[in-house]
Amino acid sequence: MALAKETLENAARCGYAARGIVYLLVGGLSLLAAIGAGGMSGGSTDALRELMNQPFGGVLLAVVAAGLLAFALWRLVEALSDADGHGTGAKGLAVRGAHLVSSALHFGLAAWAIQLSLGIGSSGGGDGAQDWTRWLLSQPFGPWLVAAAGIAVVVAGGAMLVRAWTAAFRKRLRCGRDEETWLIPLGRAGYAARGVTFLIVGALLVLAAWTHDPSAAKGLGGALQTLREQPYGWALLALVSAGLFAFGAFAIAQAFYRRIDPPEPRLNTRRLKTA
Repeated sequence: MALAKETLENAARCGYAARGIVYLLVGGLSLLAAIGAGGMSGGSTDALRELMNQPFGGVLLAVVAAGLLAFALWRLVEALSDADGHGTGAKGLAVRGAHLVSSALHFGLAAWAIQLSLGIGSSGGGDGAQDWTRWLLSQPFGPWLVAAAGIAVVVAGGAMLVRAWTAAFRKRLRCGRDEETWLIPLGRAGYAARGVTFLIVGALLVLAAWTHDPSAAKGLGGALQTLREQPYGWALLALVSAGLFAFGAFAIAQAFYRRIDPPEPRLNTRRLKTA
């Protein structure tokens, strides 16, 4: 049992590190684009595709993909076992539901990255947000479902901004005062930037539902591009990109300092009754 808990904890820590690498790439490339030094304002798949183009890119991408798979598994365990103790109240269930969605998204991203590293399937691909929005709009009550998804994303973005303001993530850290002096600002900047991107993504989903136009829906890359198109867009993009880079650094720090309490494995000790 102890070995199983230790293995799951190590997998979770590798997962946080892999997520951090993805955000470092997204934030760093977007920041370079904002200041006119190359780069690009894209999402997670764009960043991983850029990683694939580097020396030994296939190996690097495979390692990151394995970490993302571990993070997806940890999110699933968090959601089902309530490892972080969120409880079964409305707020707790909402957080655990968000973990389920995060698990599914990271499983999908990991699978895509593994295929890309092995040269299987297409390395191009369209906007995933537009693809699933198009499918959802074609279903009964589709616009209402898309609007509900958009509102949920907006609420999640607002929660991240609150987390940035209150530094509520502090209670999940296991570190001393010295580490907190740089961890807390990193986390605040990171959650604030993620909150802004979530607000944009959610608003665009609501717009897609209102107009019945799936092309209005955007993912992370689309949210960053939307920022760039605003007045003083380069400055807005640079600010948010720096925050996403900070979130990547914070996620890597979480791999070392986050409090992770895997659930105890349960064995079925009931004996089978014989006839």
